[in-house]
Formats: sequence, structure tokens, C-alpha cells
Amino acid sequence: MSVSRVAVVQDCPVLFNPAATIRKVGDLVRKAAAGGAKLVVFPEAFVSAYPKGLDFGARIGSRTPEGRRDFQRYFEGAIEVPSKDTAALGQHASDAGVYLVIGVVEQDGGTLYCTVLTFDPRGTLLGKHRKLMPTAMERLIWGFGDGSTLPVFDTPIGKIGSVICWENYMPLLRMAMYAKGIQIYCAPTAVDPDSWQSTMQHVALEGRCFVLSACQHLTRGDCPPDYAAVQGNDPSTVLMRGGSVIYSPMGEILAGPNFDGPAVLYADIDRGEIARAKFDFDVVGHYARPDVFRLQVDETSRVPVVLAGERDGRAGRTTSRREEEAARLAETNDAI
Repeated sequence: MSVSRVAVVQDCPVLFNPAATIRKVGDLVRKAAAGGAKLVVFPEAFVSAYPKGLDFGARIGSRTPEGRRDFQRYFEGAIEVPSKDTAALGQHASDAGVYLVIGVVEQDGGTLYCTVLTFDPRGTLLGKHRKLMPTAMERLIWGFGDGSTLPVFDTPIGKIGSVICWENYMPLLRMAMYAKGIQIYCAPTAVDPDSWQSTMQHVALEGRCFVLSACQHLTRGDCPPDYAAVQGNDPSTVLMRGGSVIYSPMGEILAGPNFDGPAVLYADIDRGEIARAKFDFDVVGHYARPDVFRLQVDETSRVPVVLAGERDGRAGRTTSRREEEAARLAETNDAI
């Protein structure tokens, strides 16, 4: 059957509290599944905070002690991948029988990454995507991903991949995802201006794919009392206003955009529409000009330190822990 119901969740986490946030994720996943969804997409950095309005005490040439403590709290609210926290997320996907795509703040050593995880209905972690280019002040709190985490997963409901927030303004990254055959293009984000809608519509038309964009709806009242947001302390102040939306491969709105508050948006998607849309435009097929333009993508893992000891038997070279993890995820993806 080529028609599947999908859902995007517009809500907020329990900031800096991964355990409570993951329990909330379970409630929201079950709600979406009760509405018939087979795929549920959550916003960027949902587990367990996109720290909208915080400056972490940073100025050019200096950082404050208060800002360092803010970062410590943010760091302690992040999760490792894989871990008991990812196992709990996978259990929610399994209990509901859905594919789950969710933004998390990933802790790896002393660095945080803005990461999207994808789980299948058995609760298996299919893989992850780390944001390649954090935007502006995000670069202070998040590291940069590399080309080793750009997966597209071939599933019974379609080929699922994720591109995070302003990464969607990177045409070469979009082209790489189109070349992987992406059909259900997930765009977890923290962007809520009206202009985001034109971006999502363009991606749908350009890639001839379904686009599912999930953004948080977050108020100052959802945050801890000592949350030093530049927007002030009025509990009714909206820090992120949502705008979650689902577009068809022909750029038509299937659900949303919603700016009213927490919500779950649903749409029934027909993969046959992708073929109908590519009849006259396939950006990596009959509408491409490889004799004029070509894109080269480096999907190797880039690490600063490679420790000798364990060697790759195929090539006789040393491998790092991150390289081993990337290889394991790649083997899992190939098996799907």
C-alpha cells in the first residue's frame, strides 16, 4: 500500500530534564499513533532543550561564570548515543509501532551535537544525523557533524531522511539527500518566521518529496525560573511559536502551518504522487546536467585523534571509536 499516515509533533520538552522529556515523548508518540500515524516527527533538540534566548554569558574575548554554569546544566541535560535514553526512545517507538524521528542534544566526550535520531517500529535505532553547520551562536554550544551521518533509510513507508533547521538552506546538502532517493524529507527545526514556509515548500518542489517540518511551541513559562532568556520573564512570552507543516511533492500544504500552540498534525501521503511529480522534474535525474555540474560528497568520519591498536582488517589501517560507530550504523542501514 503506497498511502501512509504521518504526523509532526509541535510541543516543547521538559527543559534540561531528559528523563521527564522522554516520558513526555512517549505520551505524544502514543497520541500520534492513536491518530493512525506510522511515522512521527519531533522538532530539533527536543531532548531536552533548544535554549532559545540564552547567551551563555559569551562575549568576544570573554565568558562569564554564570554562562559556564548555564552550559553545565545544558550539558548535563544532553544524552549519549546509544544509551539507556535512546533505548527508552526506541521502546516508545516499539510500543506505538511507529517510525520515530526526533531531535536530541547528543553528548560525545566534552562536546554537544545537534542530532536527529531515527527509530523503526521495532524500536531499533536505525541511525543518526548530526547537524553539519550550527547557525550563529549555536556554534558556541554545538560541535560540527561530518559526512559520515547523512543517512536515508529505505522503509516500507518510503525513504526517510532528515535535514536540520538552517541546513535546509545548504543547496549541496539538499542535493546529496535527493541523490539518495529521499521521499519523506524530515526537517526538525527551531525556525518559526513566516519565511520558513517558503523554504519548506521550495524543498518539496525541488526534491519532489514529502516535507515534514516540526518546530517547538515554547513559552517562557515552560522554562525554569532561572532561565535567563533575553526575552524577559513574562510567562506568557512565546519563545518559539511553532509553524509545523507538511507539504506534498507538488508543494501543496497537506497540514498546517500551525502557530496556535501545542499540536499534532497529520497527513495521508501517497508515494505514487512522487512519481507523478517527477514526470517533469527530477533534479538528480532527467533534469540534471552532470556534464556541466557535479557534486562530490565526502562521507568519511573525521576525527582529531586515531589511536593505534585495533585495525581494519580490510585495509590494515587503524580505526577510531567514532569510525567504528559510523561503520556499525552503515552496516545497519545497509541491512534495512
